[in-house]
Amino acid sequence: MMYSSLQNFLKDGKPLLAKGPVALVFIEDEVEIATTLRHHLQCGFNTVVALMPDAFDLPQDVRAKVNRVPFDCGPQGAVTGAVNAVAAAAQPGCWLYYCYNAEYLFYPFCEARGVGEMLAFHTEERRDAMLTYVIDLYAGDLAACPGAVSLEDAYLDKSGYYAQSRQDPATGHPRERQLDFFGGVRWRFEEHIPAGSRKIDRISLFRAKPGLELRPDHTFNDQEYNTYACPWHHNLTAAVCSFRTAKALKRNPGSTFDIDTFRWHNSAPFEWHSRQLLDLGLMEPGQWF
Repeated sequence: MMYSSLQNFLKDGKPLLAKGPVALVFIEDEVEIATTLRHHLQCGFNTVVALMPDAFDLPQDVRAKVNRVPFDCGPQGAVTGAVNAVAAAAQPGCWLYYCYNAEYLFYPFCEARGVGEMLAFHTEERRDAMLTYVIDLYAGDLAACPGAVSLEDAYLDKSGYYAQSRQDPATGHPRERQLDFFGGVRWRFEEHIPAGSRKIDRISLFRAKPGLELRPDHTFNDQEYNTYACPWHHNLTAAVCSFRTAKALKRNPGSTFDIDTFRWHNSAPFEWHSRQLLDLGLMEPGQWF
């Protein structure tokens, strides 16, 4: 289905926002558009929305299965504003997810279980949002793949991740069950990354409700949405495996010539399987087995 604008989608596509889960894929460039959309269709999202410029092409098989909305991710705050507009238009309780092209959602046991099944369990645990870690992917050979994107030769960091307490600016005390997470390419090449973009935590999955607002730092105005677990036990977390940072570092003239390779002694080939991410501690199954 094609819509003429985001406003048109919010009006005519409102039935799609009744229950979810709905995937919002923001497409910034022409890198791995089809694979990103196919991956999220295979995850089992009831609706996949591709927000993308009219000039970008889609293969016929993907075009028939997604909802295409004209959109420019470039202006500052555009993506945050669009997520908030969809959340405001959605039925309260509808599960929403957002990511960019060349980003791939993985959650525990995703090879055998649909995302709707996972979110039904998460809802039963009285959780309205899910923490995801944005795990940097990068091509192993930049001479062969100068854009840093290769599905066949993808690598990730198997260690080097850490967390810091998140301070409440009003009180100066750490916020309960909230942490700022760091690691991956953003940590190793932090001199090229703005301070506000170095965190790897993102609340990618959340339920719509009146008054909810996503903020530019990927957190919400409802502090409970920003927690990694409920007070009584560990909850599910997921991972968004993303070429976005490596791609940007190689595209940026200020960093591209300083980076001959993203690989180091703690790099490992990405296996495209949830078991690897679970074994590395990059997501948490909680009580879901």
